[in-house]
Amino acid sequence: MEKRKILVIFILVFSILLSSFSFYGYQIMFSPNFLVNRESKVLQIEKDETFRSLLDKIRDFDYVKDLVSFSFMAKIMNYDEAIKPGRYRIKSNMTNIEVIRLLRSGVQLPVRVTFNNIRLKQDLAEKLTANLALSTQEFDSALNDFVESSKEFNNDNIIAMFIPNTYEVYYNISGKELMERMHKEFKIFWNEERTALADSLHLTPIEVITLASIVNAESVKKEEAKIIAGLYINRLKKNIALQADPTLVFASGDFGLKRVLNVHKEVDSPYNTYKYTGLPPGPINMPPIYAVDAVLHYARHNYIYMCAREDFSGYHNFADNIRDHINNANKYQRQLSIEQRKARLNGN
Repeated sequence: MEKRKILVIFILVFSILLSSFSFYGYQIMFSPNFLVNRESKVLQIEKDETFRSLLDKIRDFDYVKDLVSFSFMAKIMNYDEAIKPGRYRIKSNMTNIEVIRLLRSGVQLPVRVTFNNIRLKQDLAEKLTANLALSTQEFDSALNDFVESSKEFNNDNIIAMFIPNTYEVYYNISGKELMERMHKEFKIFWNEERTALADSLHLTPIEVITLASIVNAESVKKEEAKIIAGLYINRLKKNIALQADPTLVFASGDFGLKRVLNVHKEVDSPYNTYKYTGLPPGPINMPPIYAVDAVLHYARHNYIYMCAREDFSGYHNFADNIRDHINNANKYQRQLSIEQRKARLNGN
C-alpha cells in the first residue's frame, strides 16, 4: 500500500513536471519573444561577431524579452556555431525559432550604396564602403586585383566603371563581389543604344565618360552640357587640342585651384590638354549620368571656343572663330577688373 502511494505521488509529480517542461518548451519555441508588441527593427551582425557579443547586442538594444530562452534555442539549433553577418529585419512578435531561422538563412535587408563626385581611384574605397562590412583595405585590394586582370580598365580609367547612382547590395558583400556588381552595372548602363551612339562618335564608352567628365567640370549649368559637349567634339574632329582648363587643375593635383595661369599650361602631364591633343587617359571626375548622355546627344553647332560670361552667372559665351572669342574674353576680363576694384574699395 505504501509503495503504491509513493508510485502515485511519483507519477503525479512527474506529470506536473512534464507538463511544466512541455509548456515552457512550447513557450520558448512558439511564443513571441522578440520586439513584443513593438515596431520592427534592423539587427546588424558584424563579420567578426561572436555569439556572446550578439547576445549582448540583442540584450543591450532591447530586442528580446527572454534572452535565456533565445540563447538556449540558438544552441539547440546550432546557430551559435553558424553566425552569418548582415542586416536583418526583426519583426514585431517574432518567436525564437523564427528569428533563428531568419539569421541562419542569411536572408538580409539590402544596404544602399550611393556615390558621386569622386575624382581619384584612391577615393573610391571610402565612399563605397561607408555602409558596408567591407574595409577600405579589402576594397582597394579587390579593386587592384580587378584592374590587373582587366583588359578594359586600368589605373587611369577605372573611375569610368563606376556609374554614379544608388545601388542595393548586402552588408557583407565581398570586395570581389562588389567589383563584379559594379562591372555588371557598367555593362547594363552601356546598352545597345548608348554603345551605338558612342560608336557613331568613334569613341569607346570609357572615352565618352572621359569627355563627359570634362563637360561636367566646365559648367554647373546642366542646360549648357550638350553645347559644351558639341564644342569639344568639334575640336576632336578637327584635331584641335581641347585646351580644357579643368584638365590642368587635375594635372596640377591642386583641386582647389581657382584660376588657371600660363604656368599651369606648361605642366608636362598627359592630362594637359593644352600640350597634348585628344582626350586625356581617363576621367578627371566621376561625371553624372546627364553629362554622359549630353556627350552622346551633343548639340550640333560650329563652336570651338568658350569663355565665361561677363555677368558671372555661371553661363558661357560661345564662338566659332578666334575674333569673337577674343572679344568675349576681353568683355569678361574688363568686368572682372571692375569687380576686383570694387572689392578693393570696399576693403574685401
